[in-house]
Amino acid sequence: QVQLVESGGGSVQTGGSLTLSCAASGLPRSVACWAWFRQAPGKEREGVASLSTADYTTEYTDSVKGRFIMSQDKTKNTVFLQMHSLEPEDTGQYYCAADPRPIGGRCHYGDYGMQYWGKGTLVTISS
Repeated sequence: QVQLVESGGGSVQTGGSLTLSCAASGLPRSVACWAWFRQAPGKEREGVASLSTADYTTEYTDSVKGRFIMSQDKTKNTVFLQMHSLEPEDTGQYYCAADPRPIGGRCHYGDYGMQYWGKGTLVTISS
């Protein structure tokens, strides 16, 4: 069965760095879009970043541009989210997601209807 397992969450101080990992197994060959989402307590889930395995293009929501980097280890079927210059506003549960895409289909962090989701990993930034 399909599994996406996030890891690497924790508590860091403002200005610190943290790298999240998402290890996938059992994904269909058609999966070509990966993304990270986050949700703070009492707030709606928001898209953070996406990566297309068709061309390895990445996109980021404005609030994390220049601070977060999404990447993939192709040999391990694992994606990462490097987070730098962390702010209290970055606090939340971070989720990894993946979705099939047809040839030429767009991969975007704003797609909240992705098919496969992990259970999340908590990131807390303190002052």
